[in-house]
Amino acid sequence: MSSHFEPRGALGRFVHSFEETAIALILGLMTIITFINVVLRYGFNTGLIWGLEAVTFLFAWLVLFGVSYAVKVTAHLGVDAVVNLFDKGPRRVLAIVSGVICVIYAVMLMKGAWDYWAPFAGLDATTGRWFPTGFADSRDQAWYEVVDMPFPEWLRWIEPIMNEGEAYEKLPRFIPYAILPIGMALLVFRFVQATLRVVRGQQDSLIVSHEVEDAIEDVKHMNAGD
Repeated sequence: MSSHFEPRGALGRFVHSFEETAIALILGLMTIITFINVVLRYGFNTGLIWGLEAVTFLFAWLVLFGVSYAVKVTAHLGVDAVVNLFDKGPRRVLAIVSGVICVIYAVMLMKGAWDYWAPFAGLDATTGRWFPTGFADSRDQAWYEVVDMPFPEWLRWIEPIMNEGEAYEKLPRFIPYAILPIGMALLVFRFVQATLRVVRGQQDSLIVSHEVEDAIEDVKHMNAGD
């Protein structure tokens, strides 16, 4: 069963607060934009042209934040039929091995996310097939824009920095696409945390445990008693 997470240390508390605040804001914005679009469409036969694209990007942000959040609260599903055949000691070793594999995989995902996003931000992608070994010159794609979302006036200050002084008409892609490296960096951070908790004996697994089944049985017994 997913557990209640208590952050420790200044960095842990900051990331925890950032994560939960971002998820709450994204859910709120998705709800507000969708509600406004429905009212405009069915009440006034119009709508926010950019509404669907904005909600699509926000949903992508929600999913990628949610991946690391689920690691944090041990909410990811997994198959532990083979692992449960072993005693507690070997199970812990297998959990540590799984954690190390997950960290390596998350680092590879972060490299891929950076390499995809970097050109849109006018930055260089990394070299190396699997893991970053340096940086290589990448074609500047900072001028690429989204399809419908307008460019906010309060962001005009980034035009000299990112677009050589040229005005943006739509939101530049590097802004919504930024969730790719951010989300994967959070995933690496959470997998490292989870693996360390297993090493220290504070956690038995990286996935949802059989406490769910125990909780269901407890509810059944309570209902039977009623």
